[in-house]
Amino acid sequence: MRARFLVALPAAILLATAFAAPALAQHKGTWIGPPAQLPSAGRGDRTRNLDFLFGALKVAPDDTIAKAIEERIWAQWVISRSDTANLLMTRVKTAIDAHDMDLALKLLDAVVKVKPDYIEGWNRRATLHYLKKDYGRSLADLREVLKREPRHFGALSGLGLILQDIGDDKQALEVYRRALAVYPRLQRIPDVVKTLQEKVEGRDI
Repeated sequence: MRARFLVALPAAILLATAFAAPALAQHKGTWIGPPAQLPSAGRGDRTRNLDFLFGALKVAPDDTIAKAIEERIWAQWVISRSDTANLLMTRVKTAIDAHDMDLALKLLDAVVKVKPDYIEGWNRRATLHYLKKDYGRSLADLREVLKREPRHFGALSGLGLILQDIGDDKQALEVYRRALAVYPRLQRIPDVVKTLQEKVEGRDI
């Protein structure tokens, strides 16, 4: 996290994003790029596919099946249906490989301008803003992601992480619960919810 390019994050960034970095399209320590060579489904077909996958995700009987469904959801999300956006995302990869986060941000600015309905443009930019500790811009991008896809468990996890970082554990707990309502087997989040629940609401007597 198959026909796609993979953007490997630098080691320091991987450490910083080891747990639920905001809106990070992350799978096994990699960034997923748009699989431009895959056939582009129409908007209606894509919506129906995602609805089906999210329904399956909610009732997945084990982690292995849930992870396979998660990967299929990411595969839908990363398709931009824009040659220009795909080219820009390729250049984002090059900038990330060169540890040039400022250039990567400028390229992502262009992605969201060219293709504002491509949620992974906002998604990736939110992550880079977070890594630069620019929480305001990261939160703004997360809002754009969630406005377009309220079920985006990556964005919800990232939003929860920022809320924790700024000390709003109560709202973080609420957001993490929203993420689990979408994806009950989301890695690490159930343990975080348990910890926050005890902190915010107290232990059950």
